[in-house]
Amino acid sequence: MTVTHSEPVTSGAAATAEPPVRVGRCGPPPLPHPRPTGQDRYTISEVAEHTGLSAHTLRWYERIGLMPHVDRTHTGQRRFSNRDLDWLDLVSKLRLTGMPVADMVRYAELVRAGESTFAEREQLLTAHREDVRQRIAELRSTLDVLDYKIDIYADARRASERF
Repeated sequence: MTVTHSEPVTSGAAATAEPPVRVGRCGPPPLPHPRPTGQDRYTISEVAEHTGLSAHTLRWYERIGLMPHVDRTHTGQRRFSNRDLDWLDLVSKLRLTGMPVADMVRYAELVRAGESTFAEREQLLTAHREDVRQRIAELRSTLDVLDYKIDIYADARRASERF
């Protein structure tokens, strides 16, 4: 699914009444998000079902600082927003690329610190992109070996079928 991402930016006082500042997005222009039922207020179980992450993982992400401040109801239940779902989409993509959790937490800290960290965020993501490109090159080389071996066996099978 192609989803845009707006990075949540909050100051140290995450509980202020000011809405988070939209810093930017990654990907193409915004598209409608297939979301769980609700109007930008999702329970942890709805988010878990939508993202494929467990409620335990979502709580852990929040505890280690990987998730921005998640709103709560008057009874203390988490209520996630579309912005939170966008952030989780980015986190999932970073995990898929093999980014270490510590680097993702550092990135989240930089995002929360605001615009003054753009250069450091760019540097972190650029270094990770290079790691991803190297892994892709390794995988392509490995794929070439697999293709070669498969061709050998396919040729041998076809040759034996002729007799």
